Amino acid sequence: MNVTIKEVAKLAGVSPSTVSRVISDSPRISDETKRIVRDAMSELGYHPNAIARSLVSKATNTIGIVMPQSTERAFLNPFFPQALSGVSAAAHEQGYCILLSTGNTEKEQLDSLQSIVTGGRVDGVIIMYSPVDNSPMEILKKFGTPSVVIGKPLKSKDVLYVDNDNVEASFKVTEKLISNGHKKIAFISGSFRFVVSLDRLDGYMNALKRHDIPFRKEYILELSEFITQGAYEKTKQLLTLSERPTALVVTDDVMAFGAMDAIKECGLRIPEDIEIMSFNNVPSSELTNPSLTSVDIDAFTLGYEASKLIIEKIKGEANREKVIVPTKIVYRETSRL
Repeated sequence: MNVTIKEVAKLAGVSPSTVSRVISDSPRISDETKRIVRDAMSELGYHPNAIARSLVSKATNTIGIVMPQSTERAFLNPFFPQALSGVSAAAHEQGYCILLSTGNTEKEQLDSLQSIVTGGRVDGVIIMYSPVDNSPMEILKKFGTPSVVIGKPLKSKDVLYVDNDNVEASFKVTEKLISNGHKKIAFISGSFRFVVSLDRLDGYMNALKRHDIPFRKEYILELSEFITQGAYEKTKQLLTLSERPTALVVTDDVMAFGAMDAIKECGLRIPEDIEIMSFNNVPSSELTNPSLTSVDIDAFTLGYEASKLIIEKIKGEANREKVIVPTKIVYRETSRL
């Protein structure tokens, strides 16, 4: 049988309302009374009901998480488990839980987001991606729900976000390939409906311009999803060009794996015939043959800092508008130093 607040109050010699105030850590209750009540709770094995606590404090101590697609599909890309691990670690440190919104389509995801917000099930939300149309942010603004975006919003005014400097990182990758003697450099990207893809395209274009290398439209390939098979097929197309590229910038390691398969299937060598540099530095990057050179974006820290920032916002303590997480190129066998 569950222990009740009345039983705790009787043992502690206080009123049930005082026990409730101790549970919500009210500053109106003295430290001595709090100690007596908590000792009584411990002796009786009483554990406050989370729902009841939220009704008193108007807080759920829960952070909502929005993925760019269904959770099942998102987890096929190692970036999301890594970032979510960081979110969870920081949330745990602050006594918060996380709640994933679900849905198989973008509409279902947005409906799920609206449901958890209007239902009062979360105190704030972390959006794990930054779409060009900003649709999740519009919902959260409508209901006044605190939010943080992983990724730079297209319109960043009054939006808290955590990101890398993806323009600079892509510039450095492309410039490194240029310094290795390449002028025919292709760019394989995820969907341009995500700001991260546009930023990395900007960095690539800036490097070409800096070194007076002509832009070639046929070298820019966009995938609707960050998947291996799509990159395999797009790379096959690239290799049929009369002037095939001698280097690739790929905006996600999972896509780079598909590109590598296509190149090897065509009898070409990596990096001798085609040099490859990618992004995200997922754990399996060092296990491929050859091992993949990739930009380490530190996905865990992106998630960790996003979680810290949303909790600061929830508590009214946020004095930062953004957090920029440094990147570094991890050189392996698909490129030359």
